[in-house]
Amino acid sequence: MTDYRNITIKNRRASYDYEILEEYTAGIVLVGTEIKSLRLGKASLVDCYAYFDRGELYIRGVNISEYHWGSFNNHQPKRDRKLLLQRRELRKLERATQDPGLTIVGLRLFINDRGLAKIVIGLARGRKSFDKREYIKEKDAKREMSREFVRHR
Repeated sequence: MTDYRNITIKNRRASYDYEILEEYTAGIVLVGTEIKSLRLGKASLVDCYAYFDRGELYIRGVNISEYHWGSFNNHQPKRDRKLLLQRRELRKLERATQDPGLTIVGLRLFINDRGLAKIVIGLARGRKSFDKREYIKEKDAKREMSREFVRHR
C-alpha cells in the first residue's frame, strides 16, 4: 500500500505570475475515482482559478487524470469542483474579488493526515512583466547571499 499522505501537487507557476496576498486551505468535493487518482499523484494545477457562483466557491482548471481502473464509472478530468470553506472566509474572499486585479488561484493540492483532499488557494494580484523580472532578480540575489553565507561558515 502506498503512503498517500506525502502526495503534494504544486502550482509552481502561480508564485511567478501572481503576488500572493493571502492563503486559505479549503476542502474539495470529489467523486470516488478522483480521490483514487489523486492518491496516485495524477493531478495538475496549471492555469487553475476559483470563482463564485451563487455564493459558493468553485475551482476550474484542476486536471485530475482518469483513474486507470475506473471503467465506465470514471470522472471527467477537468470538471469544476466545489470548494469548502467557512462562511466567514467565503464572504471575505467574495468581497476581495470584487476589486479589479484580484483573483483566486490554486497553489497546492494535498491529502491530509485523515485522508481528505485539501487545496491551498491564494488571493492573488497579477504581476506585470517588469515585476516578474524584478522578482527573478530578488530571488537570484537571495540565492547568491545564501551561497556566500554557507561558503563562509
